[in-house]
Amino acid sequence: MANKKPVGTITRGTTNPNRLRRVDRFIAAAPIVRKPQCVVVDLGFGASPITAIELQDRLSKINSSIRVIGIEIDRERVQRGIEVQRPGLSFMLGGFETPLPAGITSADVIRAFNVLRQYDESEVAAAWAQMQGRLSPDGLLIEGTCDEIGRLSSWVTLGREAPKTFTISLHLGTLETPSQVAERLPKALIHRNVAGEKIHEYLVALDKAWAKNSPLSSFGAVQRWLATCEDMARLQWPIAVNRKRWRLGELTVDWAAVAPK
Repeated sequence: MANKKPVGTITRGTTNPNRLRRVDRFIAAAPIVRKPQCVVVDLGFGASPITAIELQDRLSKINSSIRVIGIEIDRERVQRGIEVQRPGLSFMLGGFETPLPAGITSADVIRAFNVLRQYDESEVAAAWAQMQGRLSPDGLLIEGTCDEIGRLSSWVTLGREAPKTFTISLHLGTLETPSQVAERLPKALIHRNVAGEKIHEYLVALDKAWAKNSPLSSFGAVQRWLATCEDMARLQWPIAVNRKRWRLGELTVDWAAVAPK
């Protein structure tokens, strides 16, 4: 596989330190990262290897045997990564086919962030399928998008066979409305935020619940957000009820509730 042409096209490579902290925090909470010798891939890490470095820093505190592999389609970016390799962190040339070092047959987690934004929506399913095919039986693919400083973020969590959930993670202190995340939806959803589509209905419901709870602003944005999430649960949206995650500005819903029609 290593000798085949990488699948995909070179991205702009925009990256900033701490940009992916929200999704990293989500990954760190997944039980699979506690698996001995867990293999985590940072696919399309960009012009700087900083996001892969940060990912390994964060996950190694939970699992000292974690192995993070940064994959990029651009040879110069891979070389920059190789220059900072260390135990538990390595870099490889590749794309959606997700090559892995000799002796490793699958990845337990693949994080592909800000990679599919430049692709057409019609290309998403094939990219997902290639990455899903490289997962271990209980592995997870986390595919999503965030803004340049990581205050607005959203992602789809997929297993080997199908998408599972959709998550938004917002910096509550600067949030005006939850639907601000619309500009940072994953490629599979970003063009679906129109009347008649489920993601649009979801964001409208979130905005209404946020507006309803505006009197709680005097107690802080977190209290307002907690009440908003509780309202969404009462409205029968299939969200993950987890106040600890909600306090982080995070909200996860079943994929079927927002999937394109």
